Amino acid sequence: MLDRLVGLAMLIVATTVFSYYTIWTLLMPFVDEDHFLQSLFPPRVWAIRIPVILILLASAVVGSFLSVVMIRSNRKKALKAKQGKKAS
Repeated sequence: MLDRLVGLAMLIVATTVFSYYTIWTLLMPFVDEDHFLQSLFPPRVWAIRIPVILILLASAVVGSFLSVVMIRSNRKKALKAKQGKKAS
């Protein structure tokens, strides 16, 4: 039950973000600058900055995770090799 509720919440958030970003980037350039709808959206330059920042942040997190996993794996292999040499 809880997993369905979480899934539904994630779907609603993803749909809302997608709709907001689509309206902001594809429709708002055709709306007059003095229209009240323009006040609901940040300046257009952020339409590029936000995704770039998120991609860089996600790449850093994934790269750090992979580095930690590889370092731990190599330590385990080195420890096993060291124990194998001591046993013989």
